[in-house]
Amino acid sequence: MKMSKISKTQNAATEGVDSNSKIEAIKNLIFGENIQQYNTEFDELKADLLKKKQELQSFIDDTRDELSKSIDSLSTDLNIRITDLENKLEDRLDTIEDEKTSRDMLGEALIELGKKIKA
Repeated sequence: MKMSKISKTQNAATEGVDSNSKIEAIKNLIFGENIQQYNTEFDELKADLLKKKQELQSFIDDTRDELSKSIDSLSTDLNIRITDLENKLEDRLDTIEDEKTSRDMLGEALIELGKKIKA
């Protein structure tokens, strides 16, 4: 009994190998030289895709760096402008205090400053 099970398993394995080799032989007959050409073209396409992916990643990294620098520059510029506006407001308030002007003039100055900040 044990011998027949082993024999059947070996026959099935041999048949599997034979059918695989038969399939390979049929595939080679049908496609022949073309299969190697296809493999070469696929390898070239894979290499080209990898190259394009690396170029895109490099472009993304460069763009990210440029955006970061631009944001830093804008932040610095905004801080300078806000400081200038604060200094102008203080000067204007000092002038208003010196002249002892009305609340209307002070209100108008604050509204004008708010408009400049908003723009």
